[in-house]
Amino acid sequence: MRASAVVLGPLLARFGKARVSMPGGCAIGARPLDIHLKGFAELGAKINVKGGYIEALSTRKLKGGQLILNFPSVGATENLMMAASLAAGKTIIMNAAREPEIVDLANMLNSMGAKISNAGENNIEIIGVKNLTPVNYSIIPDRIETGTFMIAASIIPGCLKLKNVNHEHSTAVINKLRETGVTIEKSGKTAMVVSSSGALKPTYITTMPFPGFPTDMQAQFCVLLALANGVSHVRETVFENRFMHISELNRLGAKISIDRNTARIIGVKNFSGAKLTATDLRASAALVLAGLAAKGETEIYRIYHIDRGYERIEKKLVKIGVDIKRVETEEM
Repeated sequence: MRASAVVLGPLLARFGKARVSMPGGCAIGARPLDIHLKGFAELGAKINVKGGYIEALSTRKLKGGQLILNFPSVGATENLMMAASLAAGKTIIMNAAREPEIVDLANMLNSMGAKISNAGENNIEIIGVKNLTPVNYSIIPDRIETGTFMIAASIIPGCLKLKNVNHEHSTAVINKLRETGVTIEKSGKTAMVVSSSGALKPTYITTMPFPGFPTDMQAQFCVLLALANGVSHVRETVFENRFMHISELNRLGAKISIDRNTARIIGVKNFSGAKLTATDLRASAALVLAGLAAKGETEIYRIYHIDRGYERIEKKLVKIGVDIKRVETEEM
């Protein structure tokens, strides 16, 4: 998994060495670990990449410093923040990622005894401590899972109540859904009600790091816009190869064309079921959503992608009346 790379920071800080396999993950574009490794080197580690493995070694305790990220990478910010928590002195991570997951990780580390301030802002400050202590900690709701089910409630006329959500973390998605004519109302502090008449309006989307529209919701939103009444445009600025789901949506009857990093979407009235192949995590979710709106039966192969980001998604959909099941079959 792509996320396996974030064990580098904690292992290096605690033991002075780490050896981790080069991570895999979705083939959505170049996602090099150079930002991570450059940061570790600036904290005093020696980095060696060979034979498909990353080796990091620090003969002395990591030493804090000023780290400037050339892109606000979520993974690199997390990795370096964890490493710096046990480094000697002060570390400042400049141009840091601002996603809610960064703030949540900082809150957990602080509850363990770390000294991290300004998480969620451009520059994060960490004062190294000698050790961290165990804690029990509840993580924040998954905002991408929230957004995925918001799309599900939007493309099928009706009403759906989502529990255990954080409204502020989903602001960009909520705003765009409202532009398309979807009604979203708060229900207490941790729930929302999403309803749609099915009459969707087109809109324009550009993916950006938080607090902008999340790239991890781009594929799902393409499904909704493919059913809207009019022409929409979706511009992908984070990953250069994140439109692989488009060809599969077109197999269902969507009318989507791609010009470099922009998808032009002409809305259609409905989809027709087909056999589809998932290419990555969020594309998998998008194809499931498209299957909900398609007439007839839709089969989606290579669904192992979806299990890395959604826990038993088919069982949750069954609870709201969707005719969906997982079957063992030969992959396409």
